[in-house]
Amino acid sequence: MITGWIGLGAMGWPMAGHLHREQQLKAIWNRSADKARAFAEQHEGVIVADDPAALAASVEVIAICVSADHDLEAIIDAMQDSLRPGQIIVDHSTVSPATARKLARTLANQDIAFVDAPVTGGVEGAIQGRLAIMAGGDWDAAHRLERLFECYGRVHHHLGPSGSGQAAKAVNQLMVAGIAEAVCEALALMETLDLPRESMLELLAGGAAGNWFLDKRGRSMLADEFDVGFDPALLLKDLKICQSLCTEAGFHSAVVPLALADYQAMLEAGENGRDISSLIRHKRP
Repeated sequence: MITGWIGLGAMGWPMAGHLHREQQLKAIWNRSADKARAFAEQHEGVIVADDPAALAASVEVIAICVSADHDLEAIIDAMQDSLRPGQIIVDHSTVSPATARKLARTLANQDIAFVDAPVTGGVEGAIQGRLAIMAGGDWDAAHRLERLFECYGRVHHHLGPSGSGQAAKAVNQLMVAGIAEAVCEALALMETLDLPRESMLELLAGGAAGNWFLDKRGRSMLADEFDVGFDPALLLKDLKICQSLCTEAGFHSAVVPLALADYQAMLEAGENGRDISSLIRHKRP
């Protein structure tokens, strides 16, 4: 399928790169034109569109990977005059299920399928093409996207109607936040007790406490290195979505209020732009 890509951030760049490798990518657009040109220079044959509308006019599938609800809505609004029946818009951003449902309804009136398909696996997973993709929306459209998903995903599932992918991502982010709270607190206690770092990391990773976050971030956070990874501001945004869903569902979460307070404090302390593992700084006595 002829695909255009919008959003070349830390996740979007390698994902689009995998599409190019599989000869699935025709055009790109990014808010920063310099970044779009740099991508095109490194990926032969890719066209840099002048704007989202120009990109939409030239492709069958429009893949979007941006930071927030208002970014996604603004891009789709900017494409309106170029959209045509039969196209598919697949959104790999993390936004609220309500936004996904609203966009799906609006686009369905134009006979355009909208698939909300947030991803998880971190920057490492994007680079390695090993992401997990949570899809909601039109089943036929999601099925048609399988070849694209397989370019950068290790596993993908269609989970239900519009908004289901974003609801699944909220569940994922609740777990991510809880694991980060536990790992950062435990390693801060380990330091306080003056236990040997390397031996402890090997033991923790090799037992029931082993997890992705400990494996990928354990050594770097103990070395006070937080420059690569998942910006705390983005997790805070995701947790606010999760909080809203919990409220709507009448579900009490012990993790969300704690994590919200911690990440808000981190941003107020100037930790934005770093990795969420910088939380360990706020767990140390």
